[in-house]
Amino acid sequence: MSNGVTVHLSPTDRKRLRAIVDDRTNSQKHVWRAQIVLATADGLGTVEIMRTAGVSKPAVWRWQDRFMAEGVEGLLRDKTRPPRIPKLADEVADRIVALTLGEPPGETTHWTGRVMAQVAGVSLTSVLRIWRAHGPAPHGIRTFKLSNDPKFAAKVRDIVGLYVDPPAHAVVLSVDEKSQIQALDRTQPGLPLKKRRAGTMTHDYKRHGTTTLFAAFDVLEGKVIGRCMQRHRHQEFIRFLNAVEREVPAGKTVHAILDNYATHKHPKVIAWLGRHPRWTFHFTPTSAAARGHQVLDSIH
Repeated sequence: MSNGVTVHLSPTDRKRLRAIVDDRTNSQKHVWRAQIVLATADGLGTVEIMRTAGVSKPAVWRWQDRFMAEGVEGLLRDKTRPPRIPKLADEVADRIVALTLGEPPGETTHWTGRVMAQVAGVSLTSVLRIWRAHGPAPHGIRTFKLSNDPKFAAKVRDIVGLYVDPPAHAVVLSVDEKSQIQALDRTQPGLPLKKRRAGTMTHDYKRHGTTTLFAAFDVLEGKVIGRCMQRHRHQEFIRFLNAVEREVPAGKTVHAILDNYATHKHPKVIAWLGRHPRWTFHFTPTSAAARGHQVLDSIH
């Protein structure tokens, strides 16, 4: 469209174009296209429109023509262009999926995108796109475990009930231990963080043996009671229970959720439980874990 051409906007079109310009969530290309048409309708020349919309002269003419031919909808649509690379045939995608479900070549442990691209004779991008569309994920493994505990359902209801709806005037603790934690120390003291310099520490270290972390996670308060000990026998576990007993306020009952580690069921631990009537142990189903494993990993 050359200079001097007049665009007449209906009130509806002007309102729509103004809404496009004022909406900050709109694409910028839609905004400047609307600005071109509004400026043209207001009688501005091509040079002024170029300055207002920040586009070239051919762009001004192109979108003036598009509006005259297709209206506001034409400004919001980009004409499709043929792809530079032809689309892969469905047979190629089917073959890649079938290969993925089989064994990789040679001594490769699992399919990778590059290996599949080489075998199938397509690009890595095409392989990844086909995997994403059809769902196979050869790089990932999802593990599962089935419990053979005959009281599985009852134990799950018991423990989930404690987490979801804990008893009144009670403390719910998820108890566990993490053994074989290496006690490491750097060979020299590190330097502190300073302006324009990161904190430093030596790359080498010295060992101080291992330690075991005993921890009880208070579900309601989000607090952890923890102790580190050299071993994780029933003797250390009883010492930890005594430490927890001292920290739990008087007058509250204690519900401890534990896994089936033999230390938790040692006769002396059961005897300790008998001497502390406000405590109740809740054991998870066989092959299941208390919430404490995740808590201990995060602490470590």
